[in-house]
Amino acid sequence: MPTRTVITQPFADQKPGTSGLRKKVTVFQQQHYLENFVQAIFDSIAAPQGATLVLGGDGRFYNRHAIQVILKMAAANGFGRVMVGRGGILSTPAASCVIRKYKTFGGIILSASHNPGGPEGDFGIKFNSSNGGPATETVTEAIFAKSKSLSQYRILEVGDVQIDAIGNSVLGEMTVEVIDPVADYTELMKSLFDFPAIKALLADGFRIKFDAMHAVNGPYAVEILQRMLGAPADSLMNIIPLEDFGGGHPDPNLTYAHDLVEIMYGDNAPDFGAASDGDGDRNMILGKHFFVTPSDSLALLAANATVVPAYKKGLAGVARSMPTSAAVDRVAQALKIPCYETPTGWKFFGNLMDAGKVTLCGEESFGTGSDHIREKDGLWAVLFWLNILAAQRMPVAKIVYAHWARFGRNVYSRHDYEGLPNEVAEGVMSHIQGNFSKLSGLSFGKYTVKYCDDFSYTDPADASVSAKQGVRIIFTDGSRIVFRLSGTGTEGATLRVYLEAYDADVANHTLDAQLALAELIQIAQQISELKKRTGREQPTVIT
Repeated sequence: MPTRTVITQPFADQKPGTSGLRKKVTVFQQQHYLENFVQAIFDSIAAPQGATLVLGGDGRFYNRHAIQVILKMAAANGFGRVMVGRGGILSTPAASCVIRKYKTFGGIILSASHNPGGPEGDFGIKFNSSNGGPATETVTEAIFAKSKSLSQYRILEVGDVQIDAIGNSVLGEMTVEVIDPVADYTELMKSLFDFPAIKALLADGFRIKFDAMHAVNGPYAVEILQRMLGAPADSLMNIIPLEDFGGGHPDPNLTYAHDLVEIMYGDNAPDFGAASDGDGDRNMILGKHFFVTPSDSLALLAANATVVPAYKKGLAGVARSMPTSAAVDRVAQALKIPCYETPTGWKFFGNLMDAGKVTLCGEESFGTGSDHIREKDGLWAVLFWLNILAAQRMPVAKIVYAHWARFGRNVYSRHDYEGLPNEVAEGVMSHIQGNFSKLSGLSFGKYTVKYCDDFSYTDPADASVSAKQGVRIIFTDGSRIVFRLSGTGTEGATLRVYLEAYDADVANHTLDAQLALAELIQIAQQISELKKRTGREQPTVIT
């Protein structure tokens, strides 16, 4: 089987973000585009001859084609084995699990996470290191640098490999091992949670509804929730992974998971609802007529962790991304454990976990996880909640109310302005940054600005510094407004505005976050001149 060296031109725009390279499918379909980036990965990671690689994705359009290209290129670049999920399927948390369990050199995950799929949708690719987590900034910068200077790539000249049945085949001198994408992850979940208690809860008539959003977690939910834990088949919806996610937007929030939201707020609502995203690493949690914010969810998991077998001895520490509310900080203070505030990006949590500093972590963008792997994990969060519910035998809303009664409530919301022209979004950020000195000490009604900054983080694990991670407006009472440009979109820019106010007297105040935060929302608009500069009257998404 001859190896072909293809002469090519570099693509200067192949810059990976914190979640790898994400572009429109049509961009990846350009001649040599995918191959260039894959070769840049292989040239940058210095894998030893004969190394083992994990490969899989969320099943979106272009996934199967990319799997075949990467297998042929891995064989041409000296890998000895590639473990690929059957049918090219492997959720992001499952990929992390497999990398860690079998101690592979790393893995390539094909996904654009919660972005839409299909021929006109998005595609993505990222490299995860041997710890199972996203590549470090050093590695991603090296990949980017290589992609700008690459002049050739290597690929095996051979037909496609069979990936739809479990077993081994040979590609040149490399073994292709097709694995059950669900088995190893299921075994890990069973070792963490009290499956008998959850099964008993469901057997007693506790009703759930899980929405896989026609994304990768469908097969995982069928195996774990239905087959192992006994949830009725009609407890699961949209469980067949589709290349275009059924025409939907696989982002588990109140806007895009509207079918589930309607069920959970309906007349015959189940007791518990949840959804996960395109690649299975995000989650949304709902009770009967009740939404649990991701920030509150993280805090509740930390506060109740000892009811779960894996965490019965307590937590080493917790971590949250900077835009995430400080609800978990209050829990950490009560538990007398460290709480770390990091930039957005799971690699920062991975460093803390590898150093043994934290056990649980989470982001306001519907991602939570623990040190069982090095990625956020949607179905893990669902099982954690079910384990708590099995132990406490109370409705979701009552558990949250009890938490607020103990710790107070961090009233929180995120406003997303999607698809803005890059120069407009960057102009809003520059305007705010340019007024830091004028804002400090300024009063807006009952809110007085204590300080403003552009968040910078020094990693306690390796002393690396990450600057310009988002603009913070901190008020004297602890309330916050945060502005941040997101790197997860593929069209234009997404400007996110995060709003947070602490309420110690929950019993006497509204549960409507938008109403409770109305004054801060107006202040954010005034400080940023957002309507004037963007022409947008309303956010695209409010969570």
